[in-house]
Amino acid sequence: MKKLLNYLIYSLIFTFFISNASAETIRFWTTEEQPARLAKQQAMAADFKKRTGHSVEVIPVSEKDLGKRATAAFAAGDLPDVIYHTLQYVLPWSEAGILDVETNDDIVNSLQKSTFAPGAISMAQFNGKTAAVPVDGWTQMVVYRKDLFDQAGLAAPTSYANIEAAIEKLHNPPNMYGFVAATKVDENFMSQVLEHVFLANGVSPVNKNGFSKLDEKATSEVLNFYKKIAKASPAGELYWKQSRAIYFAGKAAMIIWSPFILDELAGLRNSAPPTINDDPTSKELAQKTGIVTTFGGPSNPSGAAWADIRYFGVTSDANTDVASEFVKYSMKDGYTATLSIAPEGKFPVRRGEPLNTSKYVKAWSKLPVGVDRKAPLSELYSPLTIDKIVAGLETADRWGVSEGQLSLASKIINSQVINRIVREYIDDQIDVKAAVAKMNKELSSIK
Repeated sequence: MKKLLNYLIYSLIFTFFISNASAETIRFWTTEEQPARLAKQQAMAADFKKRTGHSVEVIPVSEKDLGKRATAAFAAGDLPDVIYHTLQYVLPWSEAGILDVETNDDIVNSLQKSTFAPGAISMAQFNGKTAAVPVDGWTQMVVYRKDLFDQAGLAAPTSYANIEAAIEKLHNPPNMYGFVAATKVDENFMSQVLEHVFLANGVSPVNKNGFSKLDEKATSEVLNFYKKIAKASPAGELYWKQSRAIYFAGKAAMIIWSPFILDELAGLRNSAPPTINDDPTSKELAQKTGIVTTFGGPSNPSGAAWADIRYFGVTSDANTDVASEFVKYSMKDGYTATLSIAPEGKFPVRRGEPLNTSKYVKAWSKLPVGVDRKAPLSELYSPLTIDKIVAGLETADRWGVSEGQLSLASKIINSQVINRIVREYIDDQIDVKAAVAKMNKELSSIK
């Protein structure tokens, strides 16, 4: 008995030292730095340690400082093991050697590429490999009064033509505006909406060689469409604030907005209550609302969605084995916890597993959203609407991503040249042919 007891004690001591000797610590940079979001990530790190023995140091980094900090850390050979980052860094960091492209591609393949939204995968391609692991994202949406569309026998606003048909039937100011378009030139909101509208018709100002002259026919279709939705909008300098307020008052048939409107629509946020009736907590407007993420124009019937995607990047300085294990955990057993950090803006880019293809979409739809009150999206919106909300990730796109020209595209957007010329056309200061020519002339000088 004594020998057996000694053997068990020695075995326990040996196991303890072996397990602790193999336990390692990795560093994880995250831009989700708000206290409540950090707490959720630290809880995930604790769960990962419990499962594997490995520790994760969760390090908050401001999004505006991420690029500079990563470049400096790379130069010093001191990158963290994993970085949670935006789409804009995938290709530049791959080219610079900051990301371990081979490892990230291996992770995606081990999780099965087919379980990811195609758009999120296609935007991360580098030399035939998926350079970073898609985590979550959101797509811009056409938010519309489905009840009014149904009553009028209108098709959902999935195309320029359908939107124009809806305006024709529903525009009746001041009681009901057909649309609330972005028209305030110096607001990024107008830039974002316009990029979506251009993408919908397959128009981009860049190709793999740099600036690409805008096609006159397709661009004219974009401008004519935008003029129609602007003419069906209230007068004034309009951006996200007015579009939300007018829709919430029940006086707009359609707006374009981000998914961060979803909880507000359902009366879950005191600072932005729906005013369609006398109850600021009412779910009435949410129940009358439909969502479209992908719409197309005459030159691009299949359409496109404007998306903001976030990625996990295992870096070139990483402890590859442990970093890979952490990313896989965050995208599999811990994926619902990953999405719960901010579910209203974190759509699942992995819909499910091969044998349960909607596993993560269903889990995400049951996560509570809201600020002053909480409720899961599945209680606020129908299963069909939930599917449409995440469907945009299938066709997700942005100017310059696939062409490797995201930097130039960003400069073009930030210049607000397109906003200004579109506004001149809307205000009947120039004709459509002159507007296209003026855009091509001014955009060609941006380097």
